[in-house]
Amino acid sequence: MIPLLLIRHGKTEWNLQKKLQGRQDISLCEVGITELKQMSLPTEFNHFEWCVSPLKRAQETAKLLGAENFATDDRLIEMDFGEWEGCTIKALRERYGQSMLDNEAKGIYMTPPQGESPYDVQQRLRSFLRGLRNPTIAVTHKGVIRAIKSLAYDWDMKDKFPMEFKWNAAHLFEVTSEGIPVGKKLNIKLDAAK
Repeated sequence: MIPLLLIRHGKTEWNLQKKLQGRQDISLCEVGITELKQMSLPTEFNHFEWCVSPLKRAQETAKLLGAENFATDDRLIEMDFGEWEGCTIKALRERYGQSMLDNEAKGIYMTPPQGESPYDVQQRLRSFLRGLRNPTIAVTHKGVIRAIKSLAYDWDMKDKFPMEFKWNAAHLFEVTSEGIPVGKKLNIKLDAAK
């Protein structure tokens, strides 16, 4: 079993506005930078390798958390929200009404027009998970972390995740040689910066 620590990137202006970012390459905002400067990685993970989404917000987060060297991996990029990028869920529900609610009710098979579903994200991540050889920290995105949570906890995303899950924390999984993630510890506090 290979340990995999997942961390979501810090906040951007679009996060504050609740807009779906998807593949938009948006930098951290001042709020996100300030919050990250008050955090640090727990020392028990200091020996882990870093692997990061190619998007700026994830790379900036890794650097602020102390990553001096990291690899980027395209498979860690955020879910492609297609035509929904730049919109809020509230606005999409107002615009599309019942058809939006019906799409959301599909859980892991919910698919934005011209985008990818959480199931598609899971398929993209399978080779990444199977290829892990060393304890790894992955700085990535909400859609990617949700896809891994879904695999680890057999969660179909049709209802709320059944456990408390904090987005400003780290989450530890163990990955089998077949690339199957197993939940180990959720909501690991990122220590106050030293």
